[in-house]
Amino acid sequence: MTVPPGVAARRPVVLLAEELSPATVAALGPDFEIRQCDGSDRAALLAAVADADAILVRSATQVDAEVLAAAPRLRVVARAGVGLDNVDVRSATQHGVMVVNAPTSNIVSAAELAIGLLLAAARHISPAHATLRHGEWKRSQFTGTELLDKTLGIVGLGRIGVLVAQRLAAFGMEIIAYDPYVQAGRAAQMGVRMVGLDELMADSDFLTVHLPKTAETTGLIGAEQLAVAKPGLVLVNAARGGIVDEHALYDALKDGRITAAGLDVYATEPCTDSPLFELDNVVATPHLGASTVEAQEKAGIAVARSVVLALAGELVPDAVNVQGGVIAEDVRPGIPLAEKLGRIFTALAGEVAQSIDVEVRGEITAYDVTVLELAALKGVFTDVVEHDVSYVNAPLLAAERGTEVRLVTDPESPDHRNLITIRGTLPDGVQVSVSGTLVGIGQKERLVEVNGFVVDLEPTEHLAFFLYQDRPGMVGTVGQILGAAEVNIAGMQVSRDERGGQALVAMSVDSEVPVDVLEKIQSAMSATSVRGIDLTAGP
Repeated sequence: MTVPPGVAARRPVVLLAEELSPATVAALGPDFEIRQCDGSDRAALLAAVADADAILVRSATQVDAEVLAAAPRLRVVARAGVGLDNVDVRSATQHGVMVVNAPTSNIVSAAELAIGLLLAAARHISPAHATLRHGEWKRSQFTGTELLDKTLGIVGLGRIGVLVAQRLAAFGMEIIAYDPYVQAGRAAQMGVRMVGLDELMADSDFLTVHLPKTAETTGLIGAEQLAVAKPGLVLVNAARGGIVDEHALYDALKDGRITAAGLDVYATEPCTDSPLFELDNVVATPHLGASTVEAQEKAGIAVARSVVLALAGELVPDAVNVQGGVIAEDVRPGIPLAEKLGRIFTALAGEVAQSIDVEVRGEITAYDVTVLELAALKGVFTDVVEHDVSYVNAPLLAAERGTEVRLVTDPESPDHRNLITIRGTLPDGVQVSVSGTLVGIGQKERLVEVNGFVVDLEPTEHLAFFLYQDRPGMVGTVGQILGAAEVNIAGMQVSRDERGGQALVAMSVDSEVPVDVLEKIQSAMSATSVRGIDLTAGP
């Protein structure tokens, strides 16, 4: 647009809805009009956002559908931090508003806190400090354990897990890790040996958790795992509450099977009355992983830089919901489907794939469909890593895990107008695939293929898949067990390769299928594979 002579060009308005550091404001530069408001004051926020081009928030400001509707000029929402619980990403996407955050701003702080908790638990620093404050000198009661020559077990070798491994290797520790989504060769390059969870529990002197919380990881370390833990184990969880079963941990600490624990996260937060807090061999903090001056500063500066890029129309590395370029209208509806297929693929695979092909077939291949590859990878890693996955960092996550990725396009699609397939090869040579399409005027999502079996199923929030030998009565068995567990079936498909051969039950259900119910179904059907999938949210 040409600005008439004598008329000053409008500078984009950047609204700071919460207090941010001077360094954050400096990172925005001089080309914007900076305004401020109290984001917790709803009326003030709605008024201030009316002509804002960008809004920067922390955790106190709710950017929901109402705020987005009141901001016709808004182009970017920036969350100066990792979590996005206070930003309606779906609504922002529908309004064409980019959402950015700072996914790596707190990884060093989180890693350092985990190490601090580990050292504090190993040397009984918290109870020793408490006795001194009460005027008692009980030196003989607090004999600790050295880290030198001990084995550290890391559950989750993502970015934070890697930082912990690097730092504790300097203490002279042997590092082992459990993470089905990391290639053994990649870990070996970092001096880490990959093992199964049972082996890790049995061999670790110290254990630290760095996983996202998903349906699969909730309760991952429970009574069964703690029962086989090496005597004297010190356990640390500074990742997400609920990954370690707090009741089972309490019993293990009380019985002396676990020597000590360091905790920063809890199944329900805020948490002030856990029985764990009564134990002298527990050091606990109130979710302080990101609570450092440096992490807050990094977060503010990072999102300020993203705002500058977004308002300039350039590629934004930390964009959560868009690629950062022009996307054809015919391609857009396939983006959420590709991401959903990626999450289903990961749940079906249960481990990292050595190679992944994202296949796009049909009319939309006349356009640039690179964004569908990125969306698929975003879905593949959403439930794998402990931080937010974006369209930009997803390929980097694949590279870090040694996964080769290829986009395959073909204008021919015999059975569907357009078809998206994610096909991967696991380390043992097994292939996993899942395909989806959009049907009708409303472009409804449909799951049409799973591991070679033809299905026709709406990919709802809760799904389940059972692979078994085809024989009478199995569908009724599944229905009976789910009915007894009060899990309602919304849709079901049965597919088989041949009569009496391998068969697949694919179903959508109204609620998550509990693990014990899946185990009952597997036993009753003699199923070779059972998968329950929860697509309600990411990590």
